[in-house]
Amino acid sequence: MTSKFTAVITREGKFFVSECPELGITSQGINLDESIENLKEAVHLYLKDEDLSDINLSTTNPLITTIEVTA
Repeated sequence: MTSKFTAVITREGKFFVSECPELGITSQGINLDESIENLKEAVHLYLKDEDLSDINLSTTNPLITTIEVTA
């Protein structure tokens, strides 16, 4: 069974940090591809022992954007 999850990726120093907000899983990599692959592996390992029906997943895609704030 294939499921879709959100991946939010930010740059922190020399690493790319990827997070799956639906599951609270975070990973990293030296480049974007490695960061995404590492996150996929972490999500796969997490779900391996979980019943998807026990996880409260949204049926709509999240909107992720940036905002500008003047301080």
